[in-house]
Amino acid sequence: MSKCLNPDCLQTNSKTTFCQKCGSKLLLTDRYRALEILGQGGFGRTFLAVDEHKPSQPYCVIKQFLPQAQGTNNQEKAGELFKHEAIQLEHLGKHQQIPELFAYLIQDNRQYLVQEYIEGQNLAQELAQTGAFSEDKIINLLGDLLPVLAFIHQKLVIHRDIKPENIIRRKIDNKLFLVDFGAAKAATITALAVTGTVIGSAQYTAPEQAMGKPTFASDLYSLGVTCIHLLTNIEPFDLFDVSESDWVWRDYLKVKINNTLGQVLDKLLQQGTRKRFQTAQEVLEALQLTVKPISPPKLKFTPQPTVKPAVKPTPQFTPQPDIELKSAKGVNYRQLEQLLKAGSWKEADEETDKKMCEVAGRTKEGYLTEEDIDNFPCEDLRTIDQLWVKYSNGRFGFSVQKRIYQSLGGTRSYDRKVWSAFGDQVGWRVGGGWLYYKDLNFNQTAPSGQLPSVSGGIWFGDVGLGFVFVLYDCGELVGGVSLLSRRDL
Repeated sequence: MSKCLNPDCLQTNSKTTFCQKCGSKLLLTDRYRALEILGQGGFGRTFLAVDEHKPSQPYCVIKQFLPQAQGTNNQEKAGELFKHEAIQLEHLGKHQQIPELFAYLIQDNRQYLVQEYIEGQNLAQELAQTGAFSEDKIINLLGDLLPVLAFIHQKLVIHRDIKPENIIRRKIDNKLFLVDFGAAKAATITALAVTGTVIGSAQYTAPEQAMGKPTFASDLYSLGVTCIHLLTNIEPFDLFDVSESDWVWRDYLKVKINNTLGQVLDKLLQQGTRKRFQTAQEVLEALQLTVKPISPPKLKFTPQPTVKPAVKPTPQFTPQPDIELKSAKGVNYRQLEQLLKAGSWKEADEETDKKMCEVAGRTKEGYLTEEDIDNFPCEDLRTIDQLWVKYSNGRFGFSVQKRIYQSLGGTRSYDRKVWSAFGDQVGWRVGGGWLYYKDLNFNQTAPSGQLPSVSGGIWFGDVGLGFVFVLYDCGELVGGVSLLSRRDL
C-alpha cells in the first residue's frame, strides 16, 4: 500500500507511482514510499515509510512540514524551524539514541525530513498504558537519557523540548531515544546572550527559557519535570503551587522513593538556574551516590518476558588500592586507566580491545584468534581486569563476567543454553536476540558484567552473531573469549 502525501488528498493507494485520486507523485525523490500516518502536530504530519532503494526495503519516517500557524510571519518562522531541525541533526552527527537523519528535501513545494524509524511507544503513551512509573524506571530513564543530553550539550545544542512525547522506548531492547529537534537551539556564546524566540511545551519549560533565554540547565529542568510527571501521572501544571512558587510533587506520590533521588529531582526543578545542576554529568554523579554498589535488578530496564532475570545481585565491592600496571609484553595501560577513571566506558572498551590486540601482536589484524586467547599472558589479563573492577566499583571486568558465568553453571565446555543465559544476564541479548554493539548501554546503569564487551565477544560486521566463553586459568582469574562459527548460532 502507499499513502498519498498530498495534504488535501491522503488517499490510500496500491503500490503504484501516482495517486489514483489526485495524480500526485507517491514516492519522495523516487525512493521513499509513505505507508500510513503515524501522527500529526503543529508543524506537520509524520508517516511510516519504506526506503525502496535498499534491497530489504527498511522502514523509515517521513516528516512533512504542514504548519497550522496563521499569518505569513508565523508560517515563515515555522518553516525556518523545520529546516533548522535538519541542520541540527546533521550537525549532531550519529548517536545511538538519536534517530539518524537520512534526507532533507523539497518536493511539490513542501519540505520533508526522512529519518530512522524507531519502533516503540513514547513515554506519554507508556504512561497512559501502564500508569505511574516506579522509582527504578525513573532511575533507568535518567541513566539512559543524561548521557544523550551530555552529548548534545557538548555539541553546543540545547534541545528545548524535553517531554514524555519526545522520548521513545524502543520495543526491541527498551532503549530510550530522544526525538524532535525542531525546537533545538545552537548554544553559541552570542546566541545565549541574546533573548530569542520562546519555544517548548509550556508545562515542561524552564523559567529562563520561557523568557527566551534557554541554557543547558533548561534541558535538565525539563527532564526533571518529565520525571515527576511520570512518577505521579499528574500533569505538571497541577504539581506546581503558584501561590508558593514551588513544586509539590511529593504530595501526589503513590510510591516511595529514596531520599537521594528525591533530592536530585528537587535540584533539577529549582527555579533559579544557578541553583540547579549545571551539567548532565553532575546529575549522573549525584545519582551514583544512591546506587553504589549497583545491583542488576535495581537499574535494569523492565525486561521483556523472554529475557531471563538476574540470578544473583552483585556482591558488595571493596575498593581496591592503586593498581600496578604490569604487562608481560611491555604494554602501556595508562590511557586505559585514564578512560576508566573518567567513566568513558565505550572508549575504554575500545581501548581494551586495542591493548589486548597489542599484547597478542595482532594490532594490524585488529582481532584475536583462539590461539591468541589461549596464550594470553595472565599478568596482562589481571591488570586489565583490576582496572575495570576498580573504576566501575566492582560492576565490570572479566572476573565479574566469570562470576556471573559460573553462577549460571558455565564451565570450560561451551553450552548454548548457558551462553544464552549469560548473554541475557549481562545485557548482550534482549528478547532472545543478540544486540548490535552500538546498542549496548555504555554507562553505569548497564547490567553488571556487560563490559568489557569488545574483547568480551567477537562481533561480525558490528552484529553480535555469537560468542563462546573459553575459560583459561590465571590463578583465581578466569576470563577470555574465542570465536563461534555462524552455524552454531
